[in-house]
Amino acid sequence: MIPELKTFLIAMSPVVELRGSIPMALEVYKMPVWSAYLFSVLGNLVPLILIISIFSPVSRFLSKKFGFFDQFFTWIFIHTRKIHQSKFEKWGKNLTVIILVAIPIPFIGGWTGAIAAFVFGISFKKALPLIIIGSSLAGIIVIILTLGISKLI
Repeated sequence: MIPELKTFLIAMSPVVELRGSIPMALEVYKMPVWSAYLFSVLGNLVPLILIISIFSPVSRFLSKKFGFFDQFFTWIFIHTRKIHQSKFEKWGKNLTVIILVAIPIPFIGGWTGAIAAFVFGISFKKALPLIIIGSSLAGIIVIILTLGISKLI
């Protein structure tokens, strides 16, 4: 498999995302920085676009068809909003989503930001540019960290 495709696929994964694909592309596959960045950000965006485009219609459909799903989604929304509403109010929905996507630490990233956009009712039209900005920033941060760490070693 070619390095660009491997990088793209690694970036799509929910746990690793850009945090793993960029260092792998730069250090293992020896890809140029621009190529590692491009394939990682694009790979990262594919599942995020799917999440923000299909989660809402799928959850509405399941909630209408099955009472269990209605109770489940209601509980998830109420529980999550109760815990995180203050952050969304403090920083605003837009900035919070960008931060969730951009900060490259474990269990926070593109998937988390996309799911947060869904849970907090941010429309696809509004969420997509926020997620693109966040993913682009995350890629830049990871490249800086990767290049900085590799120079120290």
